[in-house]
Amino acid sequence: MRGQPSGASARPGHDPARADGPDLAHHGDAEVGEGLVDLAVNVRRAPMPQWLAAPIAASLTDLARYPDPAPARAAVAARHGRTPDEVLLTAGAAEGFVLLAQALRGVRRPVVVHPQFTEPEAALRAAGHAVDRVLLDPHDDFHLDPARVPDDADLVVVGNPTNPTSVLHPADTLAALARPGRVLVVDEAFADTTLAPGHPGEPQSLAARRDLPGLLVIRSLTKTWGLAGLRVGYLLGEADLLARLAAVQPLWAVSTPALAAAAACATPAAVEAERAIAAQLAADRDHLVARLADLPGVRVVGPPSSAFVLIHRPGAAALRAALRERGWAVRRGDTFPGLGTDWLRIAVRDRATTDAFIRILGEILEA
Repeated sequence: MRGQPSGASARPGHDPARADGPDLAHHGDAEVGEGLVDLAVNVRRAPMPQWLAAPIAASLTDLARYPDPAPARAAVAARHGRTPDEVLLTAGAAEGFVLLAQALRGVRRPVVVHPQFTEPEAALRAAGHAVDRVLLDPHDDFHLDPARVPDDADLVVVGNPTNPTSVLHPADTLAALARPGRVLVVDEAFADTTLAPGHPGEPQSLAARRDLPGLLVIRSLTKTWGLAGLRVGYLLGEADLLARLAAVQPLWAVSTPALAAAAACATPAAVEAERAIAAQLAADRDHLVARLADLPGVRVVGPPSSAFVLIHRPGAAALRAALRERGWAVRRGDTFPGLGTDWLRIAVRDRATTDAFIRILGEILEA
């Protein structure tokens, strides 16, 4: 079965947000306002640990020199069992999508698997690519069947775990999409939030896979460590492919403080801390899901696996507006292709925040 076409070809200068469809330029931070409790943005808000804050602060004394990415690149490569030329540091994961769109202008049929983070498609369209979409089925909890991706797709983009659905696709399912002549982009911005019983690392991650042709993994350091304002992420893949992307990257794109953060977050101690955070997140997420299950007409896409959950309820758009009036911001779903106005994304927070939110949500539903 072939993927569902997007229905509109992109042209140079064409609005990447697509006036004829969902607003791809909309992001969760637009939902947040003064006085609102933020359940719309998936960035962890805990205080920065000293082992991360110290090198970032120390780097501020060395800003007269141009940034040197070599130490951070080596540290990230060591974390994932790769060589430094298989790592490209970026100003946030979002820059990686822009580099892809600019460097791979020769692709004939780019396909984006939706619902997912909208920035990849927006970047492709802004660069003049005509993008096809594969829309996963909400009645099947957005299960990914590799056979649904067109055989002639030479660029495929998929999230794992996927934003906004919180679905974690099996690694074997994603690996089945790799083939010679195709670039397979797996957005693992939230991979460090995932956990599985008996699994010491990140279940279903392809970050260390060097045997899959055309694989490009995109990672972010902004979510777990609260570094959205610093802009730091990285790409993992074949050296030749990364060299093509690096050729269109601006000089010194990643700042010295961001490089210090990247090196610090790649240490064994940092990875161990990530695993502990993921375990606490899983417990808090289970609490949120259990509380949502008590509410009438609310369906949680499951099982969720990341720092957010996706819910369906008829009239969710009005529900979101009512929540704002009561002081709570959640993420609208209708800007994601494949969803609509009956969907909301809710960030996982501590149990006290969740309980307060559920109380307000329950009152609104009763009314």
